[in-house]
Amino acid sequence: MKAFYIGLLGVASLLAAGNAAAQAKGDDVYKKACAVCHDQGIAGAPKLGDKAAWAPRIKQGMDALYMVGIKGKPGTGMVAKGGNASLSDADVKAAVDFMVAKAK
Repeated sequence: MKAFYIGLLGVASLLAAGNAAAQAKGDDVYKKACAVCHDQGIAGAPKLGDKAAWAPRIKQGMDALYMVGIKGKPGTGMVAKGGNASLSDADVKAAVDFMVAKAK
């Protein structure tokens, strides 16, 4: 039984480390591709950490937010992948996760 709990603690530690790595990746992508608009609210971009601006977007669900980040949003300043076509979808999702975490 003791081995089970030690194993469970090991899994929890790996998950926590993985989450920290994902947050670091999201922060890095944010700084490289998103901050130029989301730090200042350029072209209507919700500012990083602005809970009121992010709330209606978060209500739409993560899949909707991911799609806007990946594909862009016609009629707005939000272009696909923040204008950095070299980003992978996973990179964009990490940045979205980072921004959403800052707005909660």
